[in-house]
Amino acid sequence: MTIIRKIDQGLDKLASGLLIATVFSMLLLSVSGIVLRWFNISFMWLDPLVRHLVFISAFLGGVLATGRQTHIGIEIIPKFLEAKGDVKNLAIIRVIIGIISTGTLVWISKASYDFFKIELQYGKEAFLGIHSGYLVGIIPAGFAFLAIRFFFSVFIQANKIKE
Repeated sequence: MTIIRKIDQGLDKLASGLLIATVFSMLLLSVSGIVLRWFNISFMWLDPLVRHLVFISAFLGGVLATGRQTHIGIEIIPKFLEAKGDVKNLAIIRVIIGIISTGTLVWISKASYDFFKIELQYGKEAFLGIHSGYLVGIIPAGFAFLAIRFFFSVFIQANKIKE
């Protein structure tokens, strides 16, 4: 179980580092775009790149929220059990939610991967010589990353049931 926790912590650190780099890049590129406009200089690729970085940061934020269990959810029963101190049943509910979420995300990852393959085949160059298919690749990668975090959370919560 410690191996799973270490892998999960490593994924958390990876997502955190990538999110920091992405947000810093967005900030730097946005500010440079504004400053360059003062001198009547603009790059056509700057705004689309920032938009795609926003998309990446949304997925990375979701990955971090999933790992910390602070994602959006309707948690009436878990909050009740948490207040009651019923750790075992709370872990059981989180395992069930994790299994359902993992299955759903695997399915969505597969569908978005199929879309990615189609976009690679029929897409075109978007900006900076980057093919639109690679930009669409953000979607299956993001959903797969989320699925992995939910998958590991199932094992971590299952370990709490045994304790």
